[in-house]
Amino acid sequence: MATTDITAQDFQKTLEDNEILLVDFWADWCGPCKQFAPVYEKVSEEHPDVTFAKVDTEAEQELAAAASISSIPTLMAFREKVLVFSQPGALNADQLTEVITAVKGLDMEEIHRQIAEDEAEGQQA
Repeated sequence: MATTDITAQDFQKTLEDNEILLVDFWADWCGPCKQFAPVYEKVSEEHPDVTFAKVDTEAEQELAAAASISSIPTLMAFREKVLVFSQPGALNADQLTEVITAVKGLDMEEIHRQIAEDEAEGQQA
C-alpha cells in the first residue's frame, strides 16, 4: 500500500479505521524529510497490512501542534488507536522495518490492561 496524505479532518477516522497506522510528520523545506520520503514509500509497499500516512506540518500546523511535533521528520506508530512509538529523525529502511516488526509484535491486551490501570489510578488520585 502506498502512503496517503491525511489532514486534521481525517486523522481521527484514519486512526479508528486501521489496526496499525504509521504517520510521518514532514515539511517540504526539510532536507531529512525529503531523504526519508522514498524510504517510507518503499517500505509501505512491503507492508500492505499497515497504513502509512503523511502529515504536512506546514499545511496542518494545528494537527502538528496537537501531536506535540517539535522536530521533523517525526514518525509515530499507532496500534489499536494507541500511540506505541514516536521518534524524531529519519530512519533507514532496516530501522523502519524493525519499528514495524516491533509494533506488530506488541501484546496489545497487556498494553490496554496497563492503560486501564493507569486511568483507574489517575481517577483515584
